Amino acid sequence: MEQRCAFSKALLKQAAYTLQGFIHALAREYEEGGLKQRAMSLVYISLLSLAPLLAVSFSILKGFGVHNQIEPFLAEFLAPLGAKGAEITGNVIAFVENIKVGVLGFVGFLLLFYTAISLLAEIESCFNHIWRVSRPRSLYRRFTDYLTVILIGPVFLFSAIGISSSMGDSELVRRLVQMEPFGFAYYLFGLILPHVLISIAFGFAYVFIPNSKVKLVPALIGGLCAGVAWKAVGTLFANFIADSTQYSAIYSGFAVILLAMIWLYISWLILLMGSVVVFHVQYPRYLRYVKRRPRLSIQCQESLSILLMVMIGRQHLNSGTGCTLQQLADAVDVPWEAVEEILHGLTRAGFLLALENDSMFVLAHDTDNILLIEILNVIRTAGDGSISNRTCIAMEPALQNLFVALEQRGVEILQSSSLRDLLTGP
Repeated sequence: MEQRCAFSKALLKQAAYTLQGFIHALAREYEEGGLKQRAMSLVYISLLSLAPLLAVSFSILKGFGVHNQIEPFLAEFLAPLGAKGAEITGNVIAFVENIKVGVLGFVGFLLLFYTAISLLAEIESCFNHIWRVSRPRSLYRRFTDYLTVILIGPVFLFSAIGISSSMGDSELVRRLVQMEPFGFAYYLFGLILPHVLISIAFGFAYVFIPNSKVKLVPALIGGLCAGVAWKAVGTLFANFIADSTQYSAIYSGFAVILLAMIWLYISWLILLMGSVVVFHVQYPRYLRYVKRRPRLSIQCQESLSILLMVMIGRQHLNSGTGCTLQQLADAVDVPWEAVEEILHGLTRAGFLLALENDSMFVLAHDTDNILLIEILNVIRTAGDGSISNRTCIAMEPALQNLFVALEQRGVEILQSSSLRDLLTGP
């Protein structure tokens, strides 16, 4: 009995510690990671791309006969705005129906299509930032992947919504509903299905959008968290903000636009925060870090560069293969950004070769031809260069001799020197 109590306490303590880590990670990404600014940028580009995206989707869905489901989908998304949401839905649908895609011509259709794709490119940029991915998709992959989302995604989504909403019209379903427990199960299914579809949509976004390999289970966990948060925040927004008369009294006719932008910002922020949850579920060690990117001293960078070269060299001698960025970062217990910066510096210096889209690193030379002093010099001279030699004071002979001695002999020559020696010396 005592062992069970001790185990339960330890489990609760671990759960509380993990929850605290996730809260800290979300706050860190919101402030240090710049998610609030990225969510604002998504609101801006959404306002520019919403009508073209809906127009392209409407044209595709019209060919499949499921275009009538766009209005219920928008109504569900804008439900937290209350009556104002219904007004916005009607205006957007009327605007989209008035867009004549057929009379735009080839160039006009390309511009319309480019505007719709630019929204997906901006979303990918935000997700890549969360997943520590420095390189976006190639142009070919952008075209094929985004085309798949724009052409096929809406068809499957709205077809699923149409099938679920038309189930009640079936004679067999009506007969089953009249019998228990099928009636209660159907009622419960109707309540749960919207939440399930929203969570699946969030999970699909977390798997597809980042230019990184995302596992299915973390994506579903993040999708469930984001879906629940979106519904809960939507309820609070509808009860405390959208129904308030203060906004209408202050902003008059602009209150609808203001509330729509606020809700759009909250929705994008929830989507991005869900991606943060997915990342930390897949890589839980990042919950331990205080900052998103640590500021390593020059001494730490020098030690880290030698550690990385030793691990890559041992892998080369043992199996003849290289090491991935994730393997190296996990081995030294340092975030990806700091490790990637040093690896790219060593790659530019010619000590390493980057393979498989900069995810695999191998030695560029034999181990006998790589000197340790050259590795350290790469770290010490990394950057955009120095402008100190262009200043007048840096041209003084005493300082020039000091800089040359530091470069040749190291910091040991400064052990018995002080600033006064430079100020009062010849």
